[in-house]
Amino acid sequence: MTEDAPVTRVKPQRESRKTGPTAADLRAHLMELSAGGAALPPERELVEQLGVPRSRLRRVLADMREAGQLPPAQVGRRTTRDVSVQSDALARLANPTDVIELRLILEPQFARLAAVRASPLEIARITRAASSGPEEDYGAPDLAFHLEIASASRNALGRELYNIIRKVGADSRVRLPSRKPLCSKRREARDAEHMRIARAIANRDPERAEECMRAHLATVNAVIMERISPDLSESASAPAALLQAE
Repeated sequence: MTEDAPVTRVKPQRESRKTGPTAADLRAHLMELSAGGAALPPERELVEQLGVPRSRLRRVLADMREAGQLPPAQVGRRTTRDVSVQSDALARLANPTDVIELRLILEPQFARLAAVRASPLEIARITRAASSGPEEDYGAPDLAFHLEIASASRNALGRELYNIIRKVGADSRVRLPSRKPLCSKRREARDAEHMRIARAIANRDPERAEECMRAHLATVNAVIMERISPDLSESASAPAALLQAE
């Protein structure tokens, strides 16, 4: 009687596990989504879009916020519709001088804080946003630059307030139409003003950053006053002389 031959068990081969995007890929994609101060989609949408577990996404988001690559996490949830309803209600009450007055209160402090708190990556983004091409829309690069600074201030509440203020300012019921075509030299001057602010932030000079931002907004205020009443433009533009100081 012959003995049965030993049975050799063959272990089933595991299918190769898909690792998904690397942490570097996730950071690059999240940086692209948040460019110009844009708000990131909800985590649920990011998980589906990027194809990663929520726990892994949260680790990457936490690392990026700690490194200053993203603004602090918001407390509570707010939809785009909520912001639109708020800005719509405020636009019924506001006028152009309300908007620029609030900007003069907030933005010099944003610039000051950014000079202290901004990460090297945020400074690079601010510097890159300071210049615009002649073929670009005039308003979009300006908004992107100021949003970058608001984000780099690391004040989440201030940044949200600023978003609402800019939405109100862009509302057709508040925005003033230009009385004359935009001068090409104004874009060059605007970009030079932006670059002075960016340079002060990059040099970690909060006083200079605040001063340059205040002077830049004084010029914006002068433009608004000129559109409201040309007779007021001369007196309102006097503070802009500060921009000539390097």
